[in-house]
Amino acid sequence: MHEDTPLLRGTDIIDASEIEGGTAAAAAAAPPPRLFGRPLPDGLWRHRWAVFIVAWAGAATLIYLTAGDNLNPYLTLTGLLVGFLVGLTGMGGGALMTPILIIFFGFKPTMAIGTDVTYAAVTKWFGAWRHRKQGSVDLPLSLWLAAGSIPMALVGVSLVDYLKNNYGDVLDSILYRALGTALVAVSALLVVRVVMKIDKQHRRENVPLSWKRKLATVAIGAGTGFVIGLTSVGSGTFLAIFLIVFYPLTTDRIVGTDIFHAALLLTVTGVAQWSVGNVDLYMVAALLMGSIPGVILGSHLTLMAPTRVLRICLAVVLFLSGLAMFSKA
Repeated sequence: MHEDTPLLRGTDIIDASEIEGGTAAAAAAAPPPRLFGRPLPDGLWRHRWAVFIVAWAGAATLIYLTAGDNLNPYLTLTGLLVGFLVGLTGMGGGALMTPILIIFFGFKPTMAIGTDVTYAAVTKWFGAWRHRKQGSVDLPLSLWLAAGSIPMALVGVSLVDYLKNNYGDVLDSILYRALGTALVAVSALLVVRVVMKIDKQHRRENVPLSWKRKLATVAIGAGTGFVIGLTSVGSGTFLAIFLIVFYPLTTDRIVGTDIFHAALLLTVTGVAQWSVGNVDLYMVAALLMGSIPGVILGSHLTLMAPTRVLRICLAVVLFLSGLAMFSKA
């Protein structure tokens, strides 16, 4: 298998070289999956994602029949499209959703940011669970990042709430500029991420953390957390670049650590946004009904997709979205 061929792990892309050898052998030797203590039929397990999507479609239909007056089907279709792109490229979901909610659905910036963070938190936990189960999470590193990011994300949310209550007439302009800056930065970092290579000699085990490195890790997390609390943009992209540059981990452990930390950060931030009234739970539900099957569908087409080209296209879209935010300001 060519070493540049991308594969899916959780909801993110990794290099095929990262799962060759011992990992692949371990997967082949794994016992068959079981449900309630009994092995699943081979045919059912082989087509498990198709079965899941059919079941998900039935559940979504039932939800729309019973609570459809509170849901927006166009948001579900948007979630499907964004989820598909995330599954296909392994990045960009959070950065895409906020400008979409603002530009196409007329959300106020505060509501778009809060709804996006809450929606993203749920989707991140699917990937975080997979990575944790597969052992591709550097847990101490994730927790030290969270020690800085979570408090500063809460500071960001509190700052937005303070500005909304005291300077509501200028808040939108401030948030449009903050979103524009974050989107342009993420678009540039996506291009950098495409051209960066991971040293194959990087370690698969956890990175030793001296007190200097712990303090640096907390500081990196703090900067990222504040940006997330303020704009919801970049929970994966910012940290992925820092991890690649400063921590000698293999690709799968960079992705796993990044996803696990983002799940912790976005969950706390989403609760904070909900507590100050910046989350529409019905809109979150509508987005999730489309995004989760979209991620699954996109991930199954990863091997056939020109991933690098798509990531460059995604960077261009995010850059233009950033310019659109500046124009609205």
